[in-house]
Amino acid sequence: MEINKENHKYLKAKKRVEGMKIFYTNVMMYVFFICALAGLNYYINGLRHPWFLWAAFGWGIGIFFQALKVFNWTPFMGAKWEEKKIKQFMKEEESKQNHWD
Repeated sequence: MEINKENHKYLKAKKRVEGMKIFYTNVMMYVFFICALAGLNYYINGLRHPWFLWAAFGWGIGIFFQALKVFNWTPFMGAKWEEKKIKQFMKEEESKQNHWD
């Protein structure tokens, strides 16, 4: 039983590390391509019309949401919130049953 639990922990940690690796690769690609687009934008019109910022903004939103997922950052509805709501609903059900008994 202990070996199975350790194996599960290992696989979960490995999956999380793989997600982080993909995230950091995406961040490096983001920086590289946005810099390339900025250079192209500068070459074409001297940054008088910085159109590369649209690509930076759109892709940046995707990177932001990927970071939220990879680093398990849920400010509003995290595990503590879930646990609190479950306890609340269990108390409500218990009080309903006691009320009718």
